[in-house]
Amino acid sequence: MEKRQIDFAKDSVWKMIFRLAPPIMAAQLIQALYNIVDSFFIGRCSEEGLTALSIVYPLQLLMIALAVGSGVGINTAMAFFFGIKKEKRAAETAGVGTPLAFVLWLLFALICYLIMPLYARISTDSEVIRADVVRYGRIVCVFSFGLFFESIWTKILQSKGDMKLPMTAQIIGAAVNIILDPLLIFGWLGLPKLGITGAAISTVIGQTAAALIVMKRGFYKPPALKKYWVNIRNIYRLGTPNILMQSAYTFYIFGLNMILATFSDQAVTVLGLYYKWQTFFFIPLGALQTCIVPMISFNYAQQNTKRCRSILWDSFIAGAVLMGMGTLCFLFIPSQMIRFFSHDSEVLRIGVHGFRIIGLSFVPMAVSLLFPVFFQAVGSPFKSSALTVIRTVFLFVPLGWLFARFGLYYFWLTYPITEIITSAVGFAMFSRFGKNKTTTPCKV
Repeated sequence: MEKRQIDFAKDSVWKMIFRLAPPIMAAQLIQALYNIVDSFFIGRCSEEGLTALSIVYPLQLLMIALAVGSGVGINTAMAFFFGIKKEKRAAETAGVGTPLAFVLWLLFALICYLIMPLYARISTDSEVIRADVVRYGRIVCVFSFGLFFESIWTKILQSKGDMKLPMTAQIIGAAVNIILDPLLIFGWLGLPKLGITGAAISTVIGQTAAALIVMKRGFYKPPALKKYWVNIRNIYRLGTPNILMQSAYTFYIFGLNMILATFSDQAVTVLGLYYKWQTFFFIPLGALQTCIVPMISFNYAQQNTKRCRSILWDSFIAGAVLMGMGTLCFLFIPSQMIRFFSHDSEVLRIGVHGFRIIGLSFVPMAVSLLFPVFFQAVGSPFKSSALTVIRTVFLFVPLGWLFARFGLYYFWLTYPITEIITSAVGFAMFSRFGKNKTTTPCKV
């Protein structure tokens, strides 16, 4: 195993954050461009296509949840083994990653191919939109092997403090996607005009390019078959909360789409546009989540709970400041943000009000989304999962349904109220941290 590039036990918290976060933020910024660029060009091609992208988005989130969540489990387990000086066990954990990525991709591709027509039928009454959903959805899901492999290999590299190669890979992958999008969507330079199909092809080619770049350093020789079970148990004991947290987005966004569909297709489009921009504005928070998991896991393995607390509190401060900038954008320039994708007057009318209300949820969301990854890193999957379930199952969709009874304008209050309640529950759970005997996150 290579020498670690950052000392999680001794370096200052802010030094680690400022060293680790910028490469991750740059990589996630580029990653965000996948969906934003697709939506930008499709929005100039077809309003129906833009709605189709919003409908497929929950499935893409589920795919990312499986890939990234499994990678986070590998990342956290490796950081733990580094913390207790068992580098051979860390290498075994990394070796499980590639076979695991292959199995996850195969299962997801098969299921999505089969269910895509049904998913399209229950999501919209428009035959045009249904056809676009099936075309785009099948391509980005069935040919998603690049995303699965890249996600696993990236997390393996990040567990060792290597943030630069993953950043380079995602920059190149996104550049490929951005270049190919207009060529294949509009048929430039003599290429066939493929519309939404071209957007899907561009996305999967970009993902594959990123995977090829991290493959050499992210691939580790798989361990003996008898060692798979214990490693997979560790990976999913630590990674399941992240998978649950991210896959829950799929189900609550699907539920919110169903609620908004009772008003209009334009309302569904607004929600989809919000999540396009949310991906962009949540980059700092996503970077903090990625940074603190191996940092906390490493120090928790050494029973340094005081340092774990310090990492979390400093992350709250950084997250709140950065997310506050997003709040200002949603409050003061919502119309410009919406017009970037759509010029539909009804989408603009609904979206301006919705964006301003949702923007109020950003700062409390910095707290509500950092607590689950903290509990995940210290081997408390129940608390991590419970926060996610409370936020997505017991708050988002039920509150969305309740507020929708009073009208579309009230529906958007779901967001700030959900984040405030979840943050309060997280603080209540955190108050017990360090008062009980330290547990072991991984089976050694």
